[in-house]
Amino acid sequence: MPSLDFEAQKAKFREFHNSSHQLLEDAKDSFIALINALLIHAGSIDISKIEGRVKDREECIKKFNLKYRTGLESSSTSYTIRDHITDLIGLRVVCLYEDDIERIEQCLSEHLMVVERTDKISQVENTEDSFGYKGLHLDLRLNEERKTLPEYSKYSEYGFEIQIRTIIQDSWSVLDHKIKYKKSIPTRLKRRINTLAALFELADREFREIRDSTAQEIEKEEISEEELQKETDESQEQQTEDKFKYSRLNAFSFLKIANHFFSGFDFEAHKVDGFTQEIISMKPDISRGKFNFYMRENISKVKRYQIWYENEHSNNKLNPYTLIRHCMYLGDRNVFSNILTNVAKETFNLWLNDNN
Repeated sequence: MPSLDFEAQKAKFREFHNSSHQLLEDAKDSFIALINALLIHAGSIDISKIEGRVKDREECIKKFNLKYRTGLESSSTSYTIRDHITDLIGLRVVCLYEDDIERIEQCLSEHLMVVERTDKISQVENTEDSFGYKGLHLDLRLNEERKTLPEYSKYSEYGFEIQIRTIIQDSWSVLDHKIKYKKSIPTRLKRRINTLAALFELADREFREIRDSTAQEIEKEEISEEELQKETDESQEQQTEDKFKYSRLNAFSFLKIANHFFSGFDFEAHKVDGFTQEIISMKPDISRGKFNFYMRENISKVKRYQIWYENEHSNNKLNPYTLIRHCMYLGDRNVFSNILTNVAKETFNLWLNDNN
């Protein structure tokens, strides 16, 4: 029962927290799994991590005492501590980009009931002399439909808070909590803290801009097959590519050409980047036309070798990167001598000799 007796309410809350702790932990784990499933289903949202915790019992009482008790008692409003601790179960979603925050909010709003929304991003950005961590906080509950599902029915009475931040906002929040004095301090010190906060904000913005610029660069490589074939054919007329008029090979043009020869294969960005650099280190002047020529001229022979090799070595498969290595080696055995291991070269050369 609600009352104005703080000591009695503390005792009731401690009893509730102690008796329900395992159920709260199970609810937290269930909510994490639910959020993860919803965001995976939404697609195209890069999530770094989803984590959660059940708030410490005494921290809950301390929060209530500092934030709510005085106002409630001064207005003679009876209370229970539990009703005012909306983050008893707290979750955190850490994403990569600022614009993912809005998409995550939209996804969660479609599947859960939003009780309250606190936009700490706007709070910080709209205050000239303020600094602190940014992020979006949502107080959520299961909607009526989900409450009836067997896997959630025993957690139906629990709400939870979810904090949505970028990786950089999350990093700043850790540092922000380590800065002990931030308000009544000398102006010069406050300015230094503000400068640091601004650098984190700039990093967040630049990270997103790099992503967008990368997408634009990939789009630039979307040349027609006719144009690429023209570059490929004309690259053979050029004795040296030192002054070649067409684009040098880079990770984006590599990806376009590789996807043509191996459609459906998932070329992971970091592997494409490293592999392209390996090719360029062996032939710094290589153009995308020359790379496409090596692939076009040799892929049929290399795929015949692949069939033979995998029949002879049933436990070993040659992935697209390995097939590309063989194409490059066939294209120029001197320049790309080291693109295959000695064992791989020996096996390949023996097969070439046996197959004319």
